[in-house]
Amino acid sequence: MIALSLGLIAAGGAGVAVLLLQVGHRTEVVTVVRDVQVGQVLTEQDLGKASIALDPAVKAVHASDLDQVVGKRAAVELRPGSILAPSQVTKDSLVKAGEQLVPIGLKPEQIPATVLVPGQKVQLVHVPVQGETGTGKASDSPPQTLPGRVVKASGAAPGTGVVVVDVATSADDGPTVAAWVSAGTLRLVLAAPDGR
Repeated sequence: MIALSLGLIAAGGAGVAVLLLQVGHRTEVVTVVRDVQVGQVLTEQDLGKASIALDPAVKAVHASDLDQVVGKRAAVELRPGSILAPSQVTKDSLVKAGEQLVPIGLKPEQIPATVLVPGQKVQLVHVPVQGETGTGKASDSPPQTLPGRVVKASGAAPGTGVVVVDVATSADDGPTVAAWVSAGTLRLVLAAPDGR
């Protein structure tokens, strides 16, 4: 009986030691507590802290670095309950000097099936209505294209499937792209990974 009691006490002590060891290896990290849109400046109210057992392979912003991410912009859309990763924030504006942000509403057949992500390079293609050239060129001329960069893409609207894509273009190209959007003659294609 005595031996059994001593064994149970030892086992209980070992269990407590393991538990304390696990608690000792917990890490305080920064979490997201409310929705943050792409490009939005992060505030203290957007962020929280949590103590977790963090796998070394998981990259997370440590709670001690909270002040360093406040004031930066969200590089991706952030959802409540998620752990904030360093790659999800940026100090740069998503629209650079000399650029304009053009919102483009596109029907499903006007965009690639591939999910568009911030920073992705795209080509904005002008496809005139059949029989119209608008520039005096022959109708079989190659379509006019302009470069752009995705800043944000919405989800498909219920019923219509329309996706609104915010695209950064040069200030010179912005009005042209807006005119193509208004005329319904714009198509969006993905640029090659190297941007060419």
